[in-house]
Amino acid sequence: MDKELEMSQVELTSSTNRSSSLKRESSHFNDAAVLRRRTSGHRLKTHLRRWWWLHLIIGIAVLLLITLLLVYVGFPHITQSGIDNSTLNITSVSIANPTESSFFINQASLITSSSAYHPQLDAFNASLSLLGQAPYAYVTIPAIHATATATADVNQVVQIANLSAFAAFTTALLNNETVALEVSGTTALHEMAFPETSVAYKKSVQLSGLNRLAGFDVPSFRILLAPSANGTNLIGEVLIPNPSVFTFAMGNVTLDLSVAGRPIGTSTLADLVLAPGNNTVPMAAATNQSAVLELITATYTDGLLPVDVAGRSSVYDGVHLPYYEQALASVTQHVVLDVGAALKAAGVVL
Repeated sequence: MDKELEMSQVELTSSTNRSSSLKRESSHFNDAAVLRRRTSGHRLKTHLRRWWWLHLIIGIAVLLLITLLLVYVGFPHITQSGIDNSTLNITSVSIANPTESSFFINQASLITSSSAYHPQLDAFNASLSLLGQAPYAYVTIPAIHATATATADVNQVVQIANLSAFAAFTTALLNNETVALEVSGTTALHEMAFPETSVAYKKSVQLSGLNRLAGFDVPSFRILLAPSANGTNLIGEVLIPNPSVFTFAMGNVTLDLSVAGRPIGTSTLADLVLAPGNNTVPMAAATNQSAVLELITATYTDGLLPVDVAGRSSVYDGVHLPYYEQALASVTQHVVLDVGAALKAAGVVL
């Protein structure tokens, strides 16, 4: 019993000693940690007192770098994005005084933008082309203040840079319901105190085409039994729809007339100006009356003659316009003329 008590006292003493040792070690560690914190804080304060100017220079350099990146990288990107997201709408185009190598253009356009920025764009040269094709001409886009809605009107003589490309454009415009016109150039942009920056202006504009002159008709005509000095023996009116925004001065337009592949004459539209909307223009034709009479007496005995009308030439001020002639030759119109009624009205009884 005494031995058990003695052993219990020994274990208690040992446990007490270990506990005291742990407390001393913990106190030592805490004191060391506090000392380290005090030493680190002191070193940091000493470092800042000694090297404050270096930290100031680094801070200024970082701020300057951020500012330079914003001005010379971020701002040009923002402005280019604003240009890319704007919309160009061409509201009217008039092509006048055409020659073989030039024409006068009067074009009205609206530029819309939802950007919070309203920069000033310098005037610049822009190429005009069918989308993805070679430019056919270059025009000067005037200086623009890019507000929510801005106007950009072009009035100038244009030299045709590529005759084949312009003929392809007029042909596409005549044959299709819509065409894509590409306007492309580079200009300088100014916004508040930011430095001048260069931006690319490239827009594809969907334009209504002439849709192969759908609705073309000869609403009225009469036969002249005594031809005029130039051979005209039929006069009347031609209806030419133009659903586009283009106005074309085409000069004297000559059309070939045929029935089932058999030529029967030519028709002339003098000083033709094809404006947007329905155009009713005078027509004068020189026809082979013998051939016409043969056709309506032998084949088309009801007097209704199915006539094919195809473009032959466009002559303005004595000069042929190949870019219009190519377009006109690409489309053939079909009309039915009541020749029997016209002959009866002229006093001819078959």
